Amino acid sequence: MEAGGPEKIGPWTRLRGRQVYDNPWIRVREDDVLRPDGSPGIYGTVHFKNIAVAVVAIDAEGRVILVGQHRYPFDRYFWELPEGGCPEGGETPRESAIRELKEETGFAAARWDYLGSLELSNACTDEIGHLFLARDLTPGPPDPDGDEELAVKTLDFREAWRMAMAGELTESLTVAALARAKYFLDREAGASKEAGASKEAGASKEAGA
Repeated sequence: MEAGGPEKIGPWTRLRGRQVYDNPWIRVREDDVLRPDGSPGIYGTVHFKNIAVAVVAIDAEGRVILVGQHRYPFDRYFWELPEGGCPEGGETPRESAIRELKEETGFAAARWDYLGSLELSNACTDEIGHLFLARDLTPGPPDPDGDEELAVKTLDFREAWRMAMAGELTESLTVAALARAKYFLDREAGASKEAGASKEAGASKEAGA
């Protein structure tokens, strides 16, 4: 049981807490609380010891790299983006993304853009995911972990995005990262088009002077 007095957490009051489970990847705690309506209750939370990362890796032909693997909790096969965990205090999210892309697919990327973060299930866990866009890819041999049996394929980015929006790709980081990447790439293309139009207008004005 953890020492200390009551602690306000928004409209909740934590009276006392205890760790109920711990392994190298997660820590589970249960707190005795007063709920927002003042009645007593419990609240269980899961702390993940790795920060999640996902990579939208797009090659020169506009194809995104997907990784297939069987996920133990669902006993089902999933196609998803290259993903992994960033050890607390061990790597930055970007360093972890670089490593995971190389380990799972063999690809290295010369160009990286950060697509932001998200909370993965904020009612019961503090797990955070960081999303990246990787381009200018160079292939190489993959080196997956011993608990991974992976397949790798490429798919046109627009088709992968369509599948995510249609519910054909369902893994949460994959759906979120593809949506963020589509927004980022659309804005990038729009800015490039606007810059080109401004340059052309300036050249026309100069020629007419």
